[in-house]
Amino acid sequence: MDIEGRMILNRFQSKADDITIERVINYPSGSQDYVPYLQQLSSLQARVVLLSATEEDADHIFRDAEALNLTGEGYAWIVSEQALTSAYVPEGTLGLKLSYGTNEKDHLADCVSLIKQTVTDLFNGTLTQISDTPNSCKSTSSFWQAGNAILKALLNAKLEKGRTGQIAFDSAGDRLNPVYFFQNIQVVNGRKSAENIGFYGNPKVISNALEIDESKIIWPGKKTTRPSGINISTELKIVTLESVPFVYTRKMTESDACNWDRNERLCPLVNETTGIKEDYCCWGYCIDMLIQIADMVNFTYSIHLGSSGEFGSYKKVNKTGEKKWNGVIAELISKDADMIVAPLTINPERAGHIDFSKPFKYQGLTILVKKTATESKLDSFLQPFEDTLWILVALSVHVVALVLYLLDRFSPFGRFKLAKNNDTEEDALNLSSAMWFAWGVLLNSGIGEGTPRSFSARVLGMVWAGFAMIIVASYTANLAAFLVLDRPEASITGIDDARLRNPNEDFKYATVRNSAVEMYFKRQVELSTMYRQMEPRNYRTAEEAIKDIVNMKLQAFIWDSSRLEYEAGQNCELITVGDLFGRSGLGVGLQKKSPWTSKISMAILKLHEKGNMEDLDNKWILEGRNDCPEKDTTPATLGLTNMASVFLMVAGGIIAGIILIVIEIAYKRHRGLKDKELELARNAADRWRGNIEKRKLLRETWDYIKVLKDKEAKVAMAEETKDSKQALSFN
Repeated sequence: MDIEGRMILNRFQSKADDITIERVINYPSGSQDYVPYLQQLSSLQARVVLLSATEEDADHIFRDAEALNLTGEGYAWIVSEQALTSAYVPEGTLGLKLSYGTNEKDHLADCVSLIKQTVTDLFNGTLTQISDTPNSCKSTSSFWQAGNAILKALLNAKLEKGRTGQIAFDSAGDRLNPVYFFQNIQVVNGRKSAENIGFYGNPKVISNALEIDESKIIWPGKKTTRPSGINISTELKIVTLESVPFVYTRKMTESDACNWDRNERLCPLVNETTGIKEDYCCWGYCIDMLIQIADMVNFTYSIHLGSSGEFGSYKKVNKTGEKKWNGVIAELISKDADMIVAPLTINPERAGHIDFSKPFKYQGLTILVKKTATESKLDSFLQPFEDTLWILVALSVHVVALVLYLLDRFSPFGRFKLAKNNDTEEDALNLSSAMWFAWGVLLNSGIGEGTPRSFSARVLGMVWAGFAMIIVASYTANLAAFLVLDRPEASITGIDDARLRNPNEDFKYATVRNSAVEMYFKRQVELSTMYRQMEPRNYRTAEEAIKDIVNMKLQAFIWDSSRLEYEAGQNCELITVGDLFGRSGLGVGLQKKSPWTSKISMAILKLHEKGNMEDLDNKWILEGRNDCPEKDTTPATLGLTNMASVFLMVAGGIIAGIILIVIEIAYKRHRGLKDKELELARNAADRWRGNIEKRKLLRETWDYIKVLKDKEAKVAMAEETKDSKQALSFN
């Protein structure tokens, strides 16, 4: 490539924004062998060759190109004016020829006229004299002031009626309205001739009109239809990633092979660290879709798994700040793959570097969480009331019992007063009976005895009964409410949940790193806080994150709705929450300006029209879903976990009763021993007292007998005396 060719290339690159230059081949001018340079063309995808060469170099280039079969059907050669005059120029070659390009006399005449007009205008204007020019152009000590003014005047000059047409220049010094003829090398009557097929420019006005009659063009291979300009290989390299249910994978064994009846296809994986190739089988939604598209568009393919396991993101790779794509996107850009067939999200960042087909599935982002049930603790039956309220209720029972006892004790109509009358059979209300009454009313148990008798105590009893009714009703209602709250439900409500916007250390959420979801959070200003929270926790694959959701190591996973809805359908412990956000589509990724883009898009649209995509949804996403109720409509039921504490309370009551009866028995035995000792002492005292009484009685008896004997003795003596007196008297 000569200097003129490089200038043409630079202008072409700056103006042709929608044209991709696959390779620039520089060759040495004057060489006799151009085969090594031309062989590079055969390995390229492009079939449009732009050649800038002299007539002599073009002779050798065209001869070598024809020998390599690079000038036949499918190719298009666009050459410079000198190359167009080569004797070996192939049929179908296109080139530009400058109008009046070989008429030097007319060009010189226009040049002299333009300079004359410019200099005249300068001397009639600001430039009155011209200083001497410098001795050397390399000298920096002197500057020719007039030269700059003359150059500026020449660039702004305009010659309306020149021999070669209107003359004017742009800022670079190129002619604004040159007229080029498009010529096509055709064989007419066995002879090659350059036929005009159009022109570029207008000699009458300063414009760049382009007119080409394409029907007059004869293309290489004597074709009348324009070639595609690209070598479309029908053997495509497909890269994919495991993403259930779109792509399933399993590792092959020595005795195993992919089951083609199940639409399994071989998809080897090259380990990124060891470089070892491992064979896998791939199947699923995307593989079925690829098989159908390949049949419709007519291409063959080989599938491999992305070695990085990531979709790809645009990130800095070194300290210079240079950004590059990674993941399967990088494979597409580096042309290691022709197509990405996976659940690849279409977004602006990726669309700037690769092409996308029409979406094969529309979706959004959603959040996957595990249903959480409140753990029933041993004190769960106490949940309806706060601890303070329970303390006040227990205190109220004893206060009311004490007041009831006092009211009934000091009332003139209480049982203490009436108990003095022999007519009443009721016992007086003691403190124990008052306590029993208060607890019985609160717990709604029958009160058989021990009720207050006085009017004042009965008024308090009625008020206490009303209080107990309100407390019991409130407890029952709150217990039912807490039972409903114990149902398994989602822990968050959606993307605007406060636990996502302002999370604590115990609440973790994440997505997949280097994915479209991560890029979505990164570019959304209102989600920047969430992005900073997620970035260090993001997972390598969705499978790892879902596994941690099930194991409660991760509280929320943000990912594509189609995948998460599938997972929620397979596992009833999982649920997607909130409305969809970040709506997008899944598409097939292709190389930028790939010739397959429109064909793949048309095939996908036809699959939508035929209902094939709906069939794939039913087969891979909807089929096999568990019948998980969206919401439990059955009444809340109490289980052992809810009421275990009540049974423990009963067991505690039984144990307390046993302990108390043991204490009572021990107390009774202790009291019995004392009573026995008292009884023995009492018996001994009674016996001693009896003995004393006996002795006293015996003594009194003896004394009485003695008295009687004395009386009898006196009577006897008296009678003897009387008898003796009578005897004396008789004597």
